[in-house]
Amino acid sequence: MRKFIIALILSCFLTDATAQRTKEEIAQDPRRSASNYMAYPEPTKPLSPAPKGKKPFYISHYGRHGSRFIINDRDYDYPYFTLLLADSLGKLNDHGKEILQRLRLLREDAMSRHGELTPLGAQQHKDIARRMYERFPEIFKGDAHVDAKSTTVIRCILSMENALQQLLVMNPKLRISHDASEHDMYYMNFRDPKLKAKRLPKVSQDIYDNFCKKHIDPKRPVELLFNDTAYANNAVNLERLNYYIFKNISIAQNTELRDKIDFYDLYNTEELYLNWRKDNVYWYLTYGCSPQNGGTQPYSQRNLLRKMIEEADSCIALPRPGATLRFGHETMVMPLTCLLGINGYDLQIDDVEQLEEKGWVNYRIFPMGANIQFVFYRKNAKDQDVLFKVLLNEEEATLPIDTDCAPYYHWSDFRQHYLQMLDNYKD
Repeated sequence: MRKFIIALILSCFLTDATAQRTKEEIAQDPRRSASNYMAYPEPTKPLSPAPKGKKPFYISHYGRHGSRFIINDRDYDYPYFTLLLADSLGKLNDHGKEILQRLRLLREDAMSRHGELTPLGAQQHKDIARRMYERFPEIFKGDAHVDAKSTTVIRCILSMENALQQLLVMNPKLRISHDASEHDMYYMNFRDPKLKAKRLPKVSQDIYDNFCKKHIDPKRPVELLFNDTAYANNAVNLERLNYYIFKNISIAQNTELRDKIDFYDLYNTEELYLNWRKDNVYWYLTYGCSPQNGGTQPYSQRNLLRKMIEEADSCIALPRPGATLRFGHETMVMPLTCLLGINGYDLQIDDVEQLEEKGWVNYRIFPMGANIQFVFYRKNAKDQDVLFKVLLNEEEATLPIDTDCAPYYHWSDFRQHYLQMLDNYKD
């Protein structure tokens, strides 16, 4: 009994400590609270040296488009017109009037550009391509071939084109092929109707709703906007207003207004953290290995993973394969990360209160511009022991398979493990 009590105390301590670390990260950079709206953070850790006697010869990549505007106009309209009406009735205080003007600027900046790539998003992909070239120049030397594919969504196409432009600036001799066609959507942006139908069953929805009721109190930040508490409580859907204002706060960092307006005076660190936790739980329940819906949602990217393996096998057979670049969405990057088990993101967690304790932190997976890179190494074209490493957002990552050369893995071990896993999946 005494051991159980000690273990329980230690478990609570570890949970609190992990949560505190995440909260501290958000305090250091409030933009992290934006989850999938977080602007791409540049990598900070140096890469490990190449395996002895081997050099990089091929890159296989899947990346999310860069920073964008909010996709739906209602996300801008609802908070703006809600506060505009309150202002017309004399119900906003000075802070509320200031927030209204910031919402107006964001809304006007995004007018008729909903879901489109922002200038920051274009620059992100130029920078990612530049670092890819600088880190692995052997892959891009001479007339190396770069094959690029994008989903048919314009922000993804423009992300691809900006990356390719940067590579051509650095080496005009590159042979580049690029395409965006429905022909490739079966793996580039696969929508599995069966898995989608099981994504958020009632048990998951109830867990999410109960979590929000327990942790989210929308009254304090939005009541700071009004001079009439009765009006705020009776005439305004505070929960909905909080949701949309927080969404606008989150997207602002991706626009050209990011250095001109700042919403973070509306929320303290605790409120930013709790709003982020709500999103963190939602993404886990819908795209992670959540046991509440069977833990199979990551298999929505089974076609993509199989295609990456097949194309890698084909390219390894070539004397100078170059690079395969793919540009899509976070709803592919996140489940693919979970399907691969990168950095332990294949965990099944019953209690969503423990997500952070177990290491589930969504902004580390899928910020704007998020990407997964497989970088392959060998001595020469006849070398059968091909090694590779996986980068998540350009940082070296781990996989749930054995290796004697970390952070590198034997490609033969990888393909055997994951092809068997894909073959065992029953639709």
